[in-house]
Amino acid sequence: MITRRKLLGTAAIATAATGLGAPTVRAANADTLKFASAASGPRTADPNRTTQGADNWHCAQIFEYLASPEDGDFGKQPGDFKPALATSWKTSADGKTWTFALRQGVQFHKGHGEMTADDVVHSFMRAKAGGTAVSNYANITSVKASGKYEVAVTLQNPDPMFLGSVIFTKNVMVVSKKAEEEKGDKFGTDPIGTGPYQVDSFEIQKGVFLSRHPQYWGEAGRMAKLQCLYIADSTARTLALLSGDIDMMEAVRAPGWIQQVQGRKSGLHFDMTAPGSFNTLFFNLSKPPLDRLEIRQAIAHAIDAKAIVQALTPMSRETYTLNPPNYPTGFAHDDLPAELRLDYDQAKAKALLKAGGFPNGFKINVNVSQRPDYRSQYLIIQELLRKVGIEVNLSIMDHTAYHDANRRNLNTLTINSSSLPPVPLYVYDLYAASGANMTEDGKGGQNYSHYGVLLPGVDDLLKQMLQTTSFDDYVKVGRQVELKIQRDLPMLGLPTLSYTVARGPNVDLGYEVKGGYAYWSFAKATITG
Repeated sequence: MITRRKLLGTAAIATAATGLGAPTVRAANADTLKFASAASGPRTADPNRTTQGADNWHCAQIFEYLASPEDGDFGKQPGDFKPALATSWKTSADGKTWTFALRQGVQFHKGHGEMTADDVVHSFMRAKAGGTAVSNYANITSVKASGKYEVAVTLQNPDPMFLGSVIFTKNVMVVSKKAEEEKGDKFGTDPIGTGPYQVDSFEIQKGVFLSRHPQYWGEAGRMAKLQCLYIADSTARTLALLSGDIDMMEAVRAPGWIQQVQGRKSGLHFDMTAPGSFNTLFFNLSKPPLDRLEIRQAIAHAIDAKAIVQALTPMSRETYTLNPPNYPTGFAHDDLPAELRLDYDQAKAKALLKAGGFPNGFKINVNVSQRPDYRSQYLIIQELLRKVGIEVNLSIMDHTAYHDANRRNLNTLTINSSSLPPVPLYVYDLYAASGANMTEDGKGGQNYSHYGVLLPGVDDLLKQMLQTTSFDDYVKVGRQVELKIQRDLPMLGLPTLSYTVARGPNVDLGYEVKGGYAYWSFAKATITG
């Protein structure tokens, strides 16, 4: 069994590898930015089909939204969103129709012509019809072109945070209708968008290689070329940064890594989002004994959240419900009803196991990603559960294979790590709505618990949220959703973990990262020296 002591030892070994020999620094290439993600290879460059976070990085350079907040943060209220592919927008008196005036003259990559309303309608409707977040678009009743450069989106119910809950989501990034229809499945490896960079090559074993879009409508990307590389091994990725073989990397979110690498190379920059990734533990209700509430409660009380935070400092912060406490519907610990405070309590966990029919505990098989942030949390949880009699047999998998197995209902205790916006309905639609139910054919959503399908869920409350017209009422109903999820416990909010990128001393991103998704634009980045 891998214990927490071994976990810390593993992290030390990984970071110690950075001390082998003096780094050799490649000559700076002011024309090419090299970024490395923690995955074995790209799966798709279609923003409506991405299932691993690493693939979102190249999508963020290729495709664009109708509107978006400033680089480096989420939009926390409607006024935070700025024009992008849309130049302006207006809403109807009842809040149900949003009309967007499109930017004229925007050219798609590789001679695929001008973006028009038909492309926008196509992009929205395909996200609604199928993709990785179908439930998020269930409120849309129609998307119609009301002119060559105008699109009207009609909702079943008003949505005060529509710009954040729908417009600024990757599934509705605008794609070329003509290109997708012509390419079919090949669109995922030869995508056509409007962004500042276009794909030169998609190499399944290495990465996605991009160059500046010569007909880009806005300010040209400052780097001539981008390389979105994939280096799953954390030691190899770290050494590549220290040697200068890459310019930026997805940081290793494992105990002690930041402190170790800071001591190895001076001047490194660390960009951290706050709160960063939601780390959500899904109880698969189709896998006994996780269908018993007492067992789920026992696991929750057996997990010491402070131990996770301590191990992953300075990136980790405690959370007490599905949403973190600084999000609109999140709860601080003391604001929760006493019976819904899932405090670390081994005695209570053992009593709940007994009440659930397992006085001597039980064994459970769990798949785990090899990625350090996933592996670290699973290993800590494994040891904590062992202390109350639950033996967790971990099967460590490649990160891409892990996500594939999760989406085919092959896991029991599924951790999903994703940077989510301060838009409560988006979070609930993604994780808790019955329409997001994960299906064994891999085409379902990210409700890995089957909440609302195998256990009555929150669909009715989500409909109430959609009927609100003020932000205050929206939040009020959302907090009821939060409490019901806490009471039913189909999923458990683990401590958040800042998504972190390490970049070389000579790399200027062009803006400060404060929050936002776990991917961002490289269009303003430069390399000096």
